[in-house]
Amino acid sequence: MATRKGSCDWRFDAGRLCLDLVATAAGGPGAPDPLDRPELLADWLVASGSVPRGTRLAAVNHDWLVLFRQLRTAVDRLLTAQLGGRGAEGALERVNALAAGAPPGVRAVRAGNGALVRGLTAEPDCRALLATVARDAVELLTDPVALGGLRRCEGDNCRRIYLDTSRGRRRRWCSSEVCGNRERVARHRRRNADRAGGSGAP
Repeated sequence: MATRKGSCDWRFDAGRLCLDLVATAAGGPGAPDPLDRPELLADWLVASGSVPRGTRLAAVNHDWLVLFRQLRTAVDRLLTAQLGGRGAEGALERVNALAAGAPPGVRAVRAGNGALVRGLTAEPDCRALLATVARDAVELLTDPVALGGLRRCEGDNCRRIYLDTSRGRRRRWCSSEVCGNRERVARHRRRNADRAGGSGAP
């Protein structure tokens, strides 16, 4: 399972940045939203690689949270519609509008060990970072090969969407270590219960 450390343990195993954003709301109705405070959004932006580590994100506030949640909802609706063979024109307009913005300017800078690493030309604003995620969604939606691997997790109580890049594209779960393992444990318990029930005296 791909995780990156921050103040939270985020999962980044969906295969695309936009899918990883959607996955932050995959807990289902009533589940707490991991993006419920500005500092957690800032942490996610760094952990996801949307900005380089050490990037100053002092401007992140409640307004950023609202806009990123709106983008998350729009991308989720688009992908859900795609999986169901339907359209979601309102969500598409929203994503396209955000994708039209300019993403943060990047440059190569020297790290302490002399290696070149990615840096930004200035502290990014909210619109620039929204554009980064929205453009990733546009690239996914317009790539027939990638879209062919778009899947919804078959795990119980999981609604994550991911890209299946496995050989033969037979992957059933968003994560073999999480939902796949839960399914294997559940099957093992069912088999044991069946054996225990079948061994009783008539």
